[in-house]
Amino acid sequence: MEIILEIISWIFLVTGSFFCLTGAVGLLRFPDFFSRIHATSLTDTLGAGLILTGMMIQAGWGIVLFKLLMILLFSLLAGTTASHAIAKAALKSGLKSLDAGGEDRQSGEKPSKP
Repeated sequence: MEIILEIISWIFLVTGSFFCLTGAVGLLRFPDFFSRIHATSLTDTLGAGLILTGMMIQAGWGIVLFKLLMILLFSLLAGTTASHAIAKAALKSGLKSLDAGGEDRQSGEKPSKP
């Protein structure tokens, strides 16, 4: 039974690490602020959730499980709230987003590359 729990735990840990890595790649590769914050907030929440779930399986019953559960709940609430607040502040400050074709949605012009 222990080996099955270890395998399940490592599946969660590796999958969570993969999602965190893809979020980092999305942060570097996506063209504008809003798509970058979307990629990082989703993969960070999912990646951290999967990693913490894998750690909870390995921890077993006890105080460590409770602490990891509290960290998971705080991470889910704080991460999504912070991402929403940052995106809303950027939108309110006048930051423009790009559509799929790379054009500015408001003016219809292609952005200049530095």
